[in-house]
Amino acid sequence: MKISNVKNETKLTMTIEGRLDTASAPQFETTVKESLQDITELTMDMKDLEYISSAALRVLLYTQKVMNQQGSMKLVNVPKNIMGIFEVTGFDNILTIQSKK
Repeated sequence: MKISNVKNETKLTMTIEGRLDTASAPQFETTVKESLQDITELTMDMKDLEYISSAALRVLLYTQKVMNQQGSMKLVNVPKNIMGIFEVTGFDNILTIQSKK
């Protein structure tokens, strides 16, 4: 897993690459928690995300709850296989998601 952050005042774009699995979810959670201070608009770019586990889904749910209080959050460039996981788990009804074209 690799995460790159680009911050512009109160806007943050977080690009996630590789696998968000049980092993990398704790690092993902730490990175997210450290990055959200003073952020009102969060965009997670998932164009290079290969896999997401239930542990990482929990982190996304936490992040959505925080951003509901602070501003907004959206997922962009979501690959079809990841979108399938969101649909099966019902996360497509919880998160603002744009599918990969």
